Amino acid sequence: MYYIYMLRCKDGSLYTGYTNDVAARLAKHQAGEAAKYTRAKLPVELVYQEEFESKSEAMKREAAIKKLSKREKEELVK
Repeated sequence: MYYIYMLRCKDGSLYTGYTNDVAARLAKHQAGEAAKYTRAKLPVELVYQEEFESKSEAMKREAAIKKLSKREKEELVK
C-alpha cells in the first residue's frame, strides 16, 4: 500500500508527501532527515493521510493536493 500524508509544521504551514510507510517517514521528518522543506520547520505533526493500492495513484493524489489552496487543504484536514 502507498499513502499520501499531510504534516503541519511548527510555523503552521502544511507539507504533503507520499510514502509506503507513514510511521517511518514521519520519524525521518522529525529527525530532520526527510524533506528539506520540513527540516527548518520542526516539529511536524501528522494531520491527514489517505491509502492507495499503487504508487501511481498516491503520486497523482499528492499532485492534486499540492494544487489546492491553503484554505482547501485546511478543509481536507478537518
